[in-house]
Amino acid sequence: MNYKKKLHDIKAFVFDFDGVMTDGSVWTYGDRETVRCGNIKDGYAIQYAVKKGYVIALISGATSLSINNRMEALGVTHIYTGCANKIETYRNFLEENGLTESEVLCMGDDIPDYDIMSHCGVAACPADAAVEIKEISDYISIHGGGHGCVRDVIEQTLRLQGKWFSEDATAW
Repeated sequence: MNYKKKLHDIKAFVFDFDGVMTDGSVWTYGDRETVRCGNIKDGYAIQYAVKKGYVIALISGATSLSINNRMEALGVTHIYTGCANKIETYRNFLEENGLTESEVLCMGDDIPDYDIMSHCGVAACPADAAVEIKEISDYISIHGGGHGCVRDVIEQTLRLQGKWFSEDATAW
């Protein structure tokens, strides 16, 4: 089935962080401080989807206060970092939110994302994802991780469902 037909059923988005919301680069300063680079357009799309009533979750193996701060600033309330077993976290997320797998779009970029991407309505990945992830993806964005791939899938979904660029689009 064409992935665009599946987008009509999407009510929630699940994203990995490093390699999806960032380009995968991590700079370390001092003993603990790390800095990651993301795309502001991804941030806009995330907060807009939250405003439109979509459930957004971050499921990442990474841990950093800056990740939590960024997601909270965008209105994301389902933030799961330090996940050693992403599929267990994903299943708990579905249950807590009364969602079925077919109602979720998952975007990941590497092998730790394989299990959750194998159990969702639409599996998507950035252009620079691992080969194994590309092979199971319904959609491969033209954008790489940290370069607009999150905006790409959110915008496509909201446009298809008639919720993109309405009267509240210009207010952050």
